[in-house]
Amino acid sequence: MNSFSAFFASSIGKKWIVALTGIAFMLFLVGHLTGNLLIFLGPDAINEYAVFLHSLAHGFGIWIARIGLLVCLVLHVTATLQLVRANRVAREVRYQHEATVQASRASRTMAISGLIILAFVIFHILHFTVGLNNEYYVENGPYFLANGHHDVYKMVVDGFSNLLVSGFYILAMGLLCMHLGHGFSSVFQTLGLRTERNWPAIQRAGQAFAGLIFLGNISIPLSVLLGFVS
Repeated sequence: MNSFSAFFASSIGKKWIVALTGIAFMLFLVGHLTGNLLIFLGPDAINEYAVFLHSLAHGFGIWIARIGLLVCLVLHVTATLQLVRANRVAREVRYQHEATVQASRASRTMAISGLIILAFVIFHILHFTVGLNNEYYVENGPYFLANGHHDVYKMVVDGFSNLLVSGFYILAMGLLCMHLGHGFSSVFQTLGLRTERNWPAIQRAGQAFAGLIFLGNISIPLSVLLGFVS
């Protein structure tokens, strides 16, 4: 425990924690998007997927995943904010090189966008997981099927039929993927996998990954608003 505390207290330790938790989030985003895209196969596909998730390890699997993601989120946000604060304290003179100024701006953008994304995550959980104000957990309500399972398909369609909800979701996805594009390449740098030769390829891969996550996620609310999924 003392070793972990000392590691977390160091600048290198914080960067490694941000990188490792970032990898966990990227893997989650891929899995989450893959499952969500089942909505295009119809109600049965995504509703059966939801049942599968909630039945993993006799119902404990999804809670283990949620707790793990929550721990990663707390560590990621805490370490990022502490790094930003430490950088500001250490910056006693103005940078003389434009490249350094750009890096500083990128860091500030990461922190601000990260906090906005955190607000979105809280809203998203309340809306689609907790079912706040949408009767998702009301027994025999509009989001229960005859077999007793939840109608996730209807909940998603009803949720994204609200223009404000879809707009906030699309905006948050944009910020998330700006954050993701920079974070993807930062992981390679933090873990010592960056070289002068592979750095341009890593940056392009990061932008491509962020773009795919963005397009995949916004395709769902846009399809609902345009009537392709109803």
